Amino acid sequence: MWTKDKIRSLAELLPVVAEWKLAGEKVVFTNGCFDLLHLGHVDYLEKARHLGDRLIVGLNTDASVSCLKPGRPLQDEVSRARVLASLLFVDAVVLFGEQTPLTLIEAILPNVLVKGDDYTISGIVGHEIVLQNGGQVLTVPLVAGYSTTRIVEQVLRTAK
Repeated sequence: MWTKDKIRSLAELLPVVAEWKLAGEKVVFTNGCFDLLHLGHVDYLEKARHLGDRLIVGLNTDASVSCLKPGRPLQDEVSRARVLASLLFVDAVVLFGEQTPLTLIEAILPNVLVKGDDYTISGIVGHEIVLQNGGQVLTVPLVAGYSTTRIVEQVLRTAK
């Protein structure tokens, strides 16, 4: 499968998700900006994928990243989506322009909703709807010392 084929609109993704669920596959959902893909991201996404059979990544659009993180993104949404889709353990990437992925979560109703362990279960957007529908909401350990902000700061220090 071409990486571009993994990048889908919500309307394109929903029938695929229905097929996966009909086949008895456990669908995992996570989300983020994934501005500069680094070891922390890869480790987190790989751990998320191991919680089920299929991994969907909700990716903030450029506009939503700009609202959340001034001066960002560093890479445009098409580039970020293509890089994420190239990972073997990512089955689908879907962009969202809202500040949270709640609309995606409500539509997809994943079997597992996952974020890093810097979140509490009650602080994860969509946790209520997933739990009400018999799903799980989990956190996975993050690799300490890896963040896009930290990489940017290091590059700026080195450039001086």
